[in-house]
Order: sequence, then structure tokens, then C-alpha cells
Amino acid sequence: MKNTIKNSKKGILMVIMFTTMLSFANESSLFKIKNEATRTSLTLLNVKQGNLLSVKDVNGIVLYKEFMQKSGNYTKGFDLTALPDGNYIFELEKDLEINTIPFTVNSNTVLFDKEKETTVFKPMFIVKDDMVMVSKLDLKEEPVNIKIYFLGNYSEELMHSESIENTKAIHKAYKLTGLKYGGYRIVCQFGGKEFTKIINI
Repeated sequence: MKNTIKNSKKGILMVIMFTTMLSFANESSLFKIKNEATRTSLTLLNVKQGNLLSVKDVNGIVLYKEFMQKSGNYTKGFDLTALPDGNYIFELEKDLEINTIPFTVNSNTVLFDKEKETTVFKPMFIVKDDMVMVSKLDLKEEPVNIKIYFLGNYSEELMHSESIENTKAIHKAYKLTGLKYGGYRIVCQFGGKEFTKIINI
């Protein structure tokens, strides 16, 4: 039996959690910044245990990371003036979204630009039997690439690839045939980020 992937023609509804995600998109800032001489106090509102806070440089190199130990509001002081001059971001990765807070260090001065704050919504993968549903909210309508690989014995084969543009809400359903012969790796790429879902029986 040949392993193939087909776009589902069935009427599968992909409404799960999108209403919640749209409400997130309209929320005001989820953090507060207080700058002092050599200390920046960061307060994150309504975090959940397990959320990941990182500080990254312009090349995406992680300089600091911390998993939230409890849910609620989080406050911590950072000496950002010790960083070399350049551009950086605070990144908070949640269950459904990634918030970035950009800042610049210049001559021991730390500057935040609230207009450059971003929220990126992560894709959702829902698996039911031999179907996988991929949903993605993208208010900026950036290109999203979806690739599906069949995982055989010690190798993988690209079975499907597509690029989706100019779409705020992506809803795709794929039928995965041949699951009993191996697994699948679903890859969703956008904005320099990559998210993967492995599917096995």
C-alpha cells in the first residue's frame, strides 16, 4: 500500500479555540516595564506555570531563559545595561502564542519601543484517527509553509508541501494514509519559526 496524503474534502469544522485566540489578539499589553538606573523591572501579567521567558539577541541566540514556576503575575529585575550595545528581545512563549518585547541597549541605556511589541499565534495540530487538522491565526497574513513527511524505517519522505499567503485564519485538514506502516512529521513554518508535530499510531 502506497503512503499518500490527501486534502480532506469532508466538512470538518475547525472552530476549536479560535474564538479565544481572537480575543487574545485584542487584549492590551500583557506586561509592564519599569526602568531604573541599572535595573529593569519586568512584570508579566497572567502567566501560567510552564510558560517560557527568554532574552535573545538579534541573531536569536538565547542569553537567558526561565520557566514560570507558578501561575499569576511574575516580576523580576534584570541588569540589562551589562549587555553589549545592540538590539534584543524578551520573548514569552505561552501555550497558544509567543509575545516579544524588543529593547535596545546603547551606552548603558536601555530603551523599549512599545510600538514594536508583537504577538505571534502558534499553530494548532489536532489529530483524530488518520486525520490531522492544522489551524493557524495570522493577523499579519504572512506566508505559512506546511510540510508533511512520512517517517519510515530510518528515513523520511516529503509527501506534501504547500505555502499559504494572504490568509488571517488557516484551517487545513489532511488524511494520513499508511499510518500502520510508519508515522508522520507535520512541520509548520512562518516568520523564521518552525513548529513540529509527530504522529504515530
